[in-house]
Amino acid sequence: MTADFTLRPYRAEDEDAAIELWRRTWQQAYPSIDFTARVAWWRERWCNELVPNAAIIVAEQAHALIGFVTIDGSGYLDQLVVSPDNWGSKLATALVNEAKHRSPDGVTLLVNKDNARAIRFYERNGFAQAGEDVNPTSGRPVLKMRWE
Repeated sequence: MTADFTLRPYRAEDEDAAIELWRRTWQQAYPSIDFTARVAWWRERWCNELVPNAAIIVAEQAHALIGFVTIDGSGYLDQLVVSPDNWGSKLATALVNEAKHRSPDGVTLLVNKDNARAIRFYERNGFAQAGEDVNPTSGRPVLKMRWE
C-alpha cells in the first residue's frame, strides 16, 4: 500500500480496467455474491448510465487503475471503488475530495447498511446519515448519506 497515485479524468480506454476493478473490489467486499456473473449487467450500466452522465475520476498507480469515483451533475456519488490493496490508504479520501470539489453544493450517496467500514469512512469524511432506503437493484437496505 503506497501513497503514490495520480488522479485524472476517465478515458474510454479505461473501460475494461474499470469494469474489472469494480468486479474484484465488490467480490472482496461481498464474497457470497457472484460479481463475475454481474459483469455484463455492470458493463451495460457503466457504458449507458455512468459514462455519459457522470464525471469519472480515476486513480492510477504505475500505469494501473487502482480506484475511481463517479459524481453526476446533481451531486450523486454512485460509485467509489478502491482496489482492496489500497483499502485504508489515503486514496479513497482523495477520490471523495475530488467528488466534493466537483459538487461543492453537496454530495449524496447510498451505502449498504451492512457495510460498516464504508459508513465509518464516509462519516470521517464529513458525511451525515440522511435517511434509509432500499437499493432498487439489489434490494438491500441502504443508508442515505449527505455531505454539505
